[in-house]
Amino acid sequence: MKKIIAILLAVCLMAALVACGETTTTTETTEATEATETTETAEATETAEPAGEAGGTFKLGFIGPLTGGAAIYGTAAMNGAQIAVDEINAEGGAIQFEFNPQDDAHVAETSVNAYNTLKDWGVQAIVGTVTTSPCIAVSAEAYSDRVFMLTPSASSTDVIADKDNMFQVCFTDPNQGIASADYMAENFADKAIAVIYKNDDAYSQGIRDTFVAEADAKGLSVVYEGTFTEDTQTDFSVQVAAAQSAGAELVFLPIYYTPASVILKQANDIGYAPVFFGVDGMDGILSVEGFDTSLAEGVMLLTPFAADAADERTQSFVAKYQEAYGEIPNQFAADGYDAVYIICEALQEAGCTADMSAADICEALIAVMPTISVDGLTGKGMTWAASGEVAKAPMAVVIKNGEYVLP
Repeated sequence: MKKIIAILLAVCLMAALVACGETTTTTETTEATEATETTETAEATETAEPAGEAGGTFKLGFIGPLTGGAAIYGTAAMNGAQIAVDEINAEGGAIQFEFNPQDDAHVAETSVNAYNTLKDWGVQAIVGTVTTSPCIAVSAEAYSDRVFMLTPSASSTDVIADKDNMFQVCFTDPNQGIASADYMAENFADKAIAVIYKNDDAYSQGIRDTFVAEADAKGLSVVYEGTFTEDTQTDFSVQVAAAQSAGAELVFLPIYYTPASVILKQANDIGYAPVFFGVDGMDGILSVEGFDTSLAEGVMLLTPFAADAADERTQSFVAKYQEAYGEIPNQFAADGYDAVYIICEALQEAGCTADMSAADICEALIAVMPTISVDGLTGKGMTWAASGEVAKAPMAVVIKNGEYVLP
């Protein structure tokens, strides 16, 4: 009787292995079939366990500014992530998510507190943080605790530096600076260029540095550079007047949308109308409360997402977002959406199950991220280096009639 039970158990184990895509040699089948002792059956069971399929309800956290000056970014990323979570859960597949968003108000200390709240909750992976300075602080904590993080939009290389658990959906700052200079060399080679950047912000400074170096290499003419800080970002009259006096026909703004909206207004006040060119931090300027969106007409920016793209997936996302939140999604919404699907793909590829610890999931995802390719709203065939940097192509959009459209 013991022999019959052992044989039946072994046969079941072999079937499970085949169903999970594992190959089994004739020798292994024979050995399993000939198993007659409880010890041998237990050994076969231990061999089968690693071949289990990914599945379960995972605790997925989110950290970003849902209040404060960068709330447009964080709210959009959270909303996009929520749509992805809802889609994945509705499909009823093996991977399901319990989603827990936390507000950090774009403050590093608050972001660390939000992270600790998620850790106490039992978070197993995090979409976040949304902005760079908080992400630098939180990623250090998550690295120590071995919690996997995928930021939708924090672009500084300091976010991922020396942290194997940290990956990005967005371009790095150097890539944005280089891509901007390359685009201008192709389309505005004869324009005199001014740069206005925030010198106490890693995001702005990083993009400026690579832009200026690439602009010089491409033979572009940078005729003026103006700076500001967190404490001086309410008045740009000096910088705007200086750019105008220098004859700048194009003003590059590697900054966030809030100060950019002030610059556009003050330029308009003095009759200065250059081409304004931004990067992903400018996405959201059309949603600034009290801002006259007509002042942004003709503003260009590099982004991986355009809401008017004709592909079916983008149009489906835009329709769902408009129905749920009453507005057209920006790049940050698309970044948040893609981040959830990327984590889902990585969990499946790594064979993670929801009963695994955050640390074990972290190690598994670190191993598979450089091996997967994901088609998303913000890029087709997105891949990742082991350093955490994403590879995908940017595109330019221009604001026309209050919307982002392809040139």
